[in-house]
Amino acid sequence: MAKCPKCGTEVEKPIKEWEIQPKRKKGPRVRISLFECPNCKTRFRTATRVA
Repeated sequence: MAKCPKCGTEVEKPIKEWEIQPKRKKGPRVRISLFECPNCKTRFRTATRVA
């Protein structure tokens, strides 16, 4: 779950998720999740490392 940066509401499911990998293949892959707050309709992203 992610917290909306504008109003602080907990958002459970992301709208979209994708993974990116560094171009030089050094470092971890990162999963980006796009969320939309149900209260204020603000869209925001979170990033988490993938092992």
